[in-house]
Amino acid sequence: MTEVGTSSVGAVEAPRWFRARAVPRFGPTWWTAWLFMVGSSCFAVAALPGFASAVPDGVPGVVFFVGSIFFTSAGFSQLSQAMRPRWRTDRGMGRILQVRSIDWWACVVQSAGTLWFNLNTYDAMQSGLSVHEQNLRIWTPDMIGSICFLVASELAIWSVCRCAVCIRHHDVPWRIAVINMTGSVFFMLSAIAALVLPSTSSLLDASVANSGTVLGALCFFWGARLLLLVPDAD
Repeated sequence: MTEVGTSSVGAVEAPRWFRARAVPRFGPTWWTAWLFMVGSSCFAVAALPGFASAVPDGVPGVVFFVGSIFFTSAGFSQLSQAMRPRWRTDRGMGRILQVRSIDWWACVVQSAGTLWFNLNTYDAMQSGLSVHEQNLRIWTPDMIGSICFLVASELAIWSVCRCAVCIRHHDVPWRIAVINMTGSVFFMLSAIAALVLPSTSSLLDASVANSGTVLGALCFFWGARLLLLVPDAD
């Protein structure tokens, strides 16, 4: 997830995990964080080794789809925050609307990616698809969604750093952006490995596809947990 409404000035020091959360309970950021954490948990559990063999057929697909719905809900929750008017006061000019275009575009691109994951996970529940149909209806949306997440993650880093890359270890928004970029990279590796080979009707690399999903989901969970340390913007 991207981090909305933060500034690179006045970095927020990351407290320990057991300290009180910075965001108000049931506030916009609180909901966004928890929606992302639930969605990430669904993806991580569904891709865990042995989960598919331990549950009835079709259950992993349903868990993935439910997780994608939580991702989409979180993405649009964050987009709604990015679209809220933000104001600053300039001398002699009164209150002036601030346009945070990078935050806004990051949230738009990420929300688009979650919609592609909705399509990807929904079609993955279907049976009897040919190799061509699997690559068109499952793999292609997965790739597009992963690309969207990568782009959104880089926009989030740019929003925090005001450049393509920077190092700010004690800045919570920076840590969130970097962790989410790492998760996006894992999702992209998973998507590439999930290509169905026409010659064998098998995935290019099933182990990489599953492990990439698990690691990426854990990164997004971690990033969402840190989001609870960033106060809601006024």
